[in-house]
Amino acid sequence: MSIIQVRNLSKSYSIYTKNPGLLGSLKSFVKRDYAVVQAVKAINFSIEEGEIIGFLGANGAGKTTTMKMLVGIIQPSSGDINVLGHTPYERRNEYLKSISFVAGQKQQLAWDLTPNDSFILNKVIYDLEDDEFSRCRDELVELLSIRSVIDRPVRNLSLGERMKCELALSLLHKPKVLFLDEPTIGLDVNMQRVVREFILHYNQTHKATILLTSHYMADVEALARRVIIINSGEIVYDGQLSHLIAKRSPRKIVKATLSGPMRPALNSLPGLLFYDGHDIELVVEHDALPSAITRLISERIVLDISIHDEPIDRVLEGYLSSNGESNVQML
Repeated sequence: MSIIQVRNLSKSYSIYTKNPGLLGSLKSFVKRDYAVVQAVKAINFSIEEGEIIGFLGANGAGKTTTMKMLVGIIQPSSGDINVLGHTPYERRNEYLKSISFVAGQKQQLAWDLTPNDSFILNKVIYDLEDDEFSRCRDELVELLSIRSVIDRPVRNLSLGERMKCELALSLLHKPKVLFLDEPTIGLDVNMQRVVREFILHYNQTHKATILLTSHYMADVEALARRVIIINSGEIVYDGQLSHLIAKRSPRKIVKATLSGPMRPALNSLPGLLFYDGHDIELVVEHDALPSAITRLISERIVLDISIHDEPIDRVLEGYLSSNGESNVQML
């Protein structure tokens, strides 16, 4: 069942423009000129119940604008959105009680209050029963390991502690749809992993539908099987992440640990990225992979060798630069 349906969705903005110099400033007092910027251009997609979708694109591609239209923060210029049977920008209470929006760069917790104070405030806002609230809060506090911090002022918490409390606050009312905009931004590697594991647990436990934007490709690889890529306001890819990698990444990364230095002739190995006398890293076209591995192993100095796909951020960068403004591809 489709939880989110988007049809021909567009959003345009009028921005003030001015000619340079004093004359341009004086003319703007008499008559202002405006230019129309089309942030989102007639996009279409649907998301099924329980899916986790990675929503990807460069800065300014239209990700956050689309997310805000889905949440109901801004109204589209044209097109239709249906989320859980609701039109988001009408902002009906039933809809707002069924979703949650978490932005890594925006804070919902009150700075001078404790997280627990904010939890109680959300209990009132979402009209939660006492028993239900206590049960949900205790479950989230336990899962996120924040028992020791929820009674301390938010201003005294670390960034990781605040982010975990933000997640707990956003999920107290058990939303059916979760919009996550850069949820791990600024967090260290260990805290990113904790947040990812919790998001996956929530998805599996509550069959929640999740739309995720992130510049940390580890988030996308760990959570999303399907990705939607937006470029200059248009969807250029909608399909399985694994298919994108297979189709757009004909190269492999070969890493090896050596017991001694290579012969000088091996310094000419194709795709040599890194060599420090002990470790070596190559980027090799798929067809050339057997010969590259054979050359390495024939030296009898290889202690360990592994083969990896190219990093997803490199695949995405290559896809956007080669695909440009082309039509959507469905795989």
